[in-house]
Amino acid sequence: MSIRAEKVSNEIRKAIVKPINELAIEHKAGLLTITTVRISKDLKIARVYFSLMGGTLSKSKFIEILELNKSEIRRSIANNVRLRFVPELRFFYDDTLDTIEHISEVLKKVQNKDSSNNNELLNPNP
Repeated sequence: MSIRAEKVSNEIRKAIVKPINELAIEHKAGLLTITTVRISKDLKIARVYFSLMGGTLSKSKFIEILELNKSEIRRSIANNVRLRFVPELRFFYDDTLDTIEHISEVLKKVQNKDSSNNNELLNPNP
C-alpha cells in the first residue's frame, strides 16, 4: 500500500470508529474493533474489517446493519476527512481473533495430551 493510501486509510478509520461503535452499542452487537481499513489505489473503495466480541447479534446481521447505515458512515468520512471523493464502503468480518482463539485451544489440548503422555512414561503401571 502506498504511503498516501495508508494515510487515507488511517484517517478513514478514525472518522468511522465513532458512528460504527454507536451502531454496535445500539444493537447490542458487543465490543467492536475496527481492525483494518484497506483502500484501493484510486481511493474510491474502502474495505472496512471489524471484529466483534460478546454481544447478542450475529456478525452477518451486524454487516446488514452497517450496509443500511452506510450513508451515515460515509457522511462522517465526508465531514472529517478532506478527500475529493468519499470512498464506497465495503464491510467484512475479521476472523483473526477467532482463529487465534481456536489455535490457542488446540495448543492447550496438545499440551495437555503431551503432559499426560509424559506422566505415563515416568510412572508406568505394572
